[in-house]
Amino acid sequence: MSRFSALSDKLTGARERLRRLAVKGPVTAGVFEFVSFGIKQAWACIFGGLLLALILATHLWYPETAWLSRYDFLVITAIFIQVGLIATGLETWEEARVILVFHVVGTVMEIFKTSAGSWIYPEDSLLRIGGVPLFSGFMYAAVGSYLARVWRIFDFRFDHFPSLWLQGLLALAIYLNFFTHHFTVDIRNVLFVATLLVYGRSIVWFRPDRAYRPMPLVLGFGLVALFIWIAENLGTLARAWTYPGQESVWKLVSAAKFGSWYLLMIISFVLVALVHSARKGRHAEKPADR
Repeated sequence: MSRFSALSDKLTGARERLRRLAVKGPVTAGVFEFVSFGIKQAWACIFGGLLLALILATHLWYPETAWLSRYDFLVITAIFIQVGLIATGLETWEEARVILVFHVVGTVMEIFKTSAGSWIYPEDSLLRIGGVPLFSGFMYAAVGSYLARVWRIFDFRFDHFPSLWLQGLLALAIYLNFFTHHFTVDIRNVLFVATLLVYGRSIVWFRPDRAYRPMPLVLGFGLVALFIWIAENLGTLARAWTYPGQESVWKLVSAAKFGSWYLLMIISFVLVALVHSARKGRHAEKPADR
């Protein structure tokens, strides 16, 4: 039995014991399911949550005279978090591989975007590629980490799951547009419509407690993108990076960035879907008992 499987079994057993004590009727069952949903989400967000907490904490308390730059400190601590999650069984090697892919995908885009002036990293650091400190890749990896973990923890099942080749083409078009719109026509609005055409009929079934609950997949994308946009506002408030217009006085990140994160969600989702498809030998399945 893997370290993760052993930990998961212990947590499931503890939840069932608590459930027997706490659930006395439909009201307490609803409250228990809501709390269970929150705990599972916190587990899924653990990497991104810890990274965001570090960004905020170093903004407030990291000494300006330290021999190690703030950005380099974030790189090193992010690596330690990653190692710790794997060592404790809170993250599987499969999820770590997804995170690594998204780290590379994100870093490549960061290098291009900073060179194009889309945003900047105002502090000095040693561990960087061009104008991009290496901790930035971990921010993208946090999105992949969340999706890989939430898929497993909530035991996702799907109705009307699109074919992976179609999803892959959409993800590729989205990724390329982040580069090409600097030189040619921005097809972002076309891509938004394409996501509705591809995923509009898709329903994700997730299990917060015992029963499966349905949600339109595009709604799920939108909700996750919203929370990432909120986290991005906290990141810019902590001066981890800045957009044009935020150099001297902080202001709210443009709502257009919400759309960017919605589209980036598609890329991350497809990467995780590919991993699950390769492991299970099928694209999707429905729950036996809803």
